[in-house]
Amino acid sequence: MMKRKSISIIIIQARAACGVSQSGPIIAYVEWSKSVFESDLEGNKMDGKNKNKYNSGENDWYGDGKDRAGIDRSAMAACKKHWDGIAKPIGSLGLFEDIIIKIAGIQGSEQVDIGKKAVVIMCSDNGVVEEKVTQTDSFVTAVVTQNFARGITSINQMAMVSGAKVIPVDIGIERDIHGQGVTDKKIGYGTGNIAKGPAMTREQAQRGIEVGMEMIYALKTEGYKIIGTGEMGIGNTTTSSAVASVLLNLPVKEVTGRGAGLSREGLERKIRVIEEAVRINRPDPGNPVEVLAKLGGYDIAGITGLYLGGLKYGMPIVIDGVISSVAALIAARINRKAVDYMIPSHMSKEPAGEKIMEELGLSPVIHGNLALGEGTGTTLLFSLLDTVLKVYHYNSTFEDIRIKAYERFETDRKEEGLP
Repeated sequence: MMKRKSISIIIIQARAACGVSQSGPIIAYVEWSKSVFESDLEGNKMDGKNKNKYNSGENDWYGDGKDRAGIDRSAMAACKKHWDGIAKPIGSLGLFEDIIIKIAGIQGSEQVDIGKKAVVIMCSDNGVVEEKVTQTDSFVTAVVTQNFARGITSINQMAMVSGAKVIPVDIGIERDIHGQGVTDKKIGYGTGNIAKGPAMTREQAQRGIEVGMEMIYALKTEGYKIIGTGEMGIGNTTTSSAVASVLLNLPVKEVTGRGAGLSREGLERKIRVIEEAVRINRPDPGNPVEVLAKLGGYDIAGITGLYLGGLKYGMPIVIDGVISSVAALIAARINRKAVDYMIPSHMSKEPAGEKIMEELGLSPVIHGNLALGEGTGTTLLFSLLDTVLKVYHYNSTFEDIRIKAYERFETDRKEEGLP
């Protein structure tokens, strides 16, 4: 890999849809310039110019260096018009209507289709487990990953209801997974212990992001319409809290929870370990990939790539819990446009969850105190969206029943940004 001070060249395997030969690589130039990403820790301003702390878009992570068509505002307007014509009070399905409108913009059509769905579960181990920040040891990661492939976990049962395919990915489990049903994208055998040094190299973090983007490209070409994000990795609420603390510029204790179930003493230990990790690694909060490399995990890197792949290939990507949310925050810091392709599912039980959703400007529709992970929140949302789409596609309209439609008052239109 060739490296410069501000540019990394990343090789992403792509094929005909990207205008190259079946085996030809695309050179993706990714601008890491600190003039783009650096933000003041106090004021969250870039170089004192009152810029938004997110990338403004001029350095997008695209295979050919060109912006894609982007969000289709006309499709969103047509979708909203259709909602308003359905025989029910205007806006009465609340945030669910907004989600369908957003998906219409992503898909470029008011004929919203999420029939073919998948949940991509990034599975990896974390060296920080050595610090006894979890109830269980790392071997559990491999066991649960194999159970994903066997179809016997919580996510498998829930995905059957929503009709979603479960795709477990070994992106960094500490031992090899044998047998069918697990996609092998292993970058390393677990990360380093962040309490003693960086989790991974910058190149490994970038490779993890590439893996996620490659997954979205492959799924897009297979006809999938919407993707849920999931993860499995003992210790990943520790790495997630570490990343969140730095990127949000908040004390560790404000973004750290009990994860899979720690005692009070265990939580206190977890907080101390994260604080030590931040002190030792000293990540630059203005450089999201550096923060990821020093404090994150392969799973977080892979999910970050799923969101950036959603931006690149025009696919709605559903956020699950706090680990998926942290990855969403990293993706947004790399390119703010990625948020336009993110759909939040639920408000995580972990304390960082709400803070990240506020930072991203997203409003989850499910508030169930969930803390399971694996992508389970995304499958719940899939089922709810399928229900809402029945109304959208098949409900009678005011024209059908020959009743005058409800009208939007001027104040409503202004509040919703309508002309």
